[in-house]
Amino acid sequence: RISLHRDLGKDTRHPDCVKQKFWRCPGLPNTSVIIVFHNEAWSTLLRTVYSVLHTAPAALLTEIILVDDASTDDHLKAALEEHVEKLQIVRVLRQRERKGLITARLMGAQAARGEVLTFLDSHCECFDGWLEPLLARIAEQPSAVVSPKINVIDRNNLWVHKPVPRPQRYSRGNFDWRLKFGWEAVPKEELKRRKNETYPIRTPTFAGGLFAVSKSYFEHIGSYDDQMEFWGGENLEMSFRVWQCGGLLEIIPCSVVGHIFRKKSPHTFPNGSSVITRNLVRLAEVWMDDYKEIFYRLNRVAASIFKMNSFGDVSERRQLREKLR
Repeated sequence: RISLHRDLGKDTRHPDCVKQKFWRCPGLPNTSVIIVFHNEAWSTLLRTVYSVLHTAPAALLTEIILVDDASTDDHLKAALEEHVEKLQIVRVLRQRERKGLITARLMGAQAARGEVLTFLDSHCECFDGWLEPLLARIAEQPSAVVSPKINVIDRNNLWVHKPVPRPQRYSRGNFDWRLKFGWEAVPKEELKRRKNETYPIRTPTFAGGLFAVSKSYFEHIGSYDDQMEFWGGENLEMSFRVWQCGGLLEIIPCSVVGHIFRKKSPHTFPNGSSVITRNLVRLAEVWMDDYKEIFYRLNRVAASIFKMNSFGDVSERRQLREKLR
C-alpha cells in the first residue's frame, strides 16, 4: 500500500531551480489551494491534500478548499468531514446537486481568502519547491496565469516520473480548428527567449487543471463563464481571454506537480460530449470573430447548436470583452 504521506524523494529539479531565492521583504503572496472532486478515491484525494500540506510553506498557504461536486460515495461525506477537521487549515464546501467543475471552482474561488488562487485536480502530488515559483511569478507579473510543469503519475501503479536535473524538451498547449486542446514541443524561438531554466515558457493555451492566478486578476478578467456547463472548453476560453486582454499564460518549469492522467473521465454528466460542444460554441461566439466559421465548418454539432441558438445568452461575455480591451 502507498502511504497518504508519500515522500517523493530529494529535489531532482535542474540546479537553476534548486538555487532559486525568493523575496522575503515583502514576502510572496499567500494562496488558497482549491481542489474540486466528484467520487474521487479516498487515498488519491487525501494524498493530494497531504502533498500540498507537506510541500507548501506554512506562511504561504492560507487554506485548502475541497469542493465536492455532489459526490455519492459514502466515504466522501461524514468520514471526510471528520478527517479534515483535524487538519484545521482544510475545509469542505459542497454543491447540493451535480453542476460540474466550472461551477464548483467558482464556488471555491468566491470563498477563498488567499491573495492567489491555486487550482489543482483531485489526483495530484506536489514535488518540493512547486509553490514558490508560481507565487513569485505572480508577484512579479500580476496579470500572469501560471501553470506548473506536469509530470505523469502512472494510473496503473502510481509510479511517479520525477524531475530531471538537466535541460529538457518542454511541451506547451495548443489547439486545432475543432477547438481540441493538445500539446506541442516548445518552438526554438521561445526556447531562445529564455535566459535559463527558471524562465517561464509562454504557452498559447493550457490544460486548465492545474494553475495559479491572482484572485483580483481572476475576478477582473471575468473568472469563468458561469453559463458554461459541467466541464470542457473552459481552459481554451480562459486561454483566449487572457491573451486577447493583455495577460500572459505561462508554464513555470521550476514548479513540478505530478498528475494522474486518465484515458477517459470515469464520470458521466448529462448530455455527454454535446455539453462540451455547447461550451465551445460560447467560446467561439465571444472570442473568435470571423475565425469561428472555420470551427463551424469542421464541427457539425457545433454548427447545429449555433443555428438552433441553443448555446445560451453570451451578451454579458461580449460586454466583458469590450470592457477589457
